[in-house]
Amino acid sequence: MGLAFAAARAAAARGEVPVGAVVVRQGAVLAVAGNRTLELHDPTAHAEVLAIRAAGAALGSQRLGGCDLYVTLEPCAMCAGAISFARIRRLYFAAADPKGGAVEHGPRFFGQPTCHHAPEVYGGLRDSEAAALLRDFFAERRGR
Repeated sequence: MGLAFAAARAAAARGEVPVGAVVVRQGAVLAVAGNRTLELHDPTAHAEVLAIRAAGAALGSQRLGGCDLYVTLEPCAMCAGAISFARIRRLYFAAADPKGGAVEHGPRFFGQPTCHHAPEVYGGLRDSEAAALLRDFFAERRGR
């Protein structure tokens, strides 16, 4: 999770919403990414999607069975869909996202009958640290 936080802080330094993600398989880091939606002019360039893409390229496969994803914020519906299609084994996330999250909030994507694969989910890891990172980022943008 430390690498995910480092990626989130790097995203904040670029002016992006501070979210970071890491894909790990058998203890080896396959990919690390932070949000890049502004930089890439791409609304799908969330940290989770970028990390999943990079891990797929590293493995030469669209399926990431046996891989775990660590992310600093509860994934949105788009990212939950990507996690499901990639067949991520375990999802670990830090802060809950009552407004935009889709794992424990909103549509609860992995609990839907149309979801083809649901990872094991572990939320709340270092949640206060992630919440503070996001809160500070947005407070700075509002000029507080």
